[in-house]
Amino acid sequence: MDLHIAASIVPLLGWAVHGGILTQRLASARRDPLTGLHTRAGWTARAEHCIRRHPHAAVLLVDLDHFKTLNDTHGHAAGDAALIATADRLRAWCGHHGTAGRLGGDEFVAVVQDLTAADLDALTAALHQPLAYAGKVLPLAASVGVCHLAELPLPTLTEALAAADAAMYAAKGRSRRGFRLSR
Repeated sequence: MDLHIAASIVPLLGWAVHGGILTQRLASARRDPLTGLHTRAGWTARAEHCIRRHPHAAVLLVDLDHFKTLNDTHGHAAGDAALIATADRLRAWCGHHGTAGRLGGDEFVAVVQDLTAADLDALTAALHQPLAYAGKVLPLAASVGVCHLAELPLPTLTEALAAADAAMYAAKGRSRRGFRLSR
């Protein structure tokens, strides 16, 4: 190989490798390392795209109930297992019709294209399934707040998240088991 050609190719290869590494780091920054769900930034971009394309979309906020007690009683590894199980259940429920994310701690979020096609009772049942961990069965519970975009005066993601948050806290106050729609 000609020395001049080799001298030209080496920097190009370096830039290609560097670009690949940066792309991989950006992708991993948009995924929660524990659950594999989208982080807030990654989920927000997908959610905004979904609500622009699907006027009957709905936003859900999910908060694990009694998570601190689970962590304090069974340890942080058990808490991590609960977070992973919750993420898997939420991801499965969203399927190809939505996107799930982890906001942080024990708070999760989802957007679905059309809530009438989704079964909220199935989600609630899945989120309340006990978790087998280290030879024990750990109880899991979650409160879910739901907001239909079509019911908002200004159907933006910010407004939907605020309404879903209020509905989620109402669900926590009501029974700490199940979901509540925004109204």
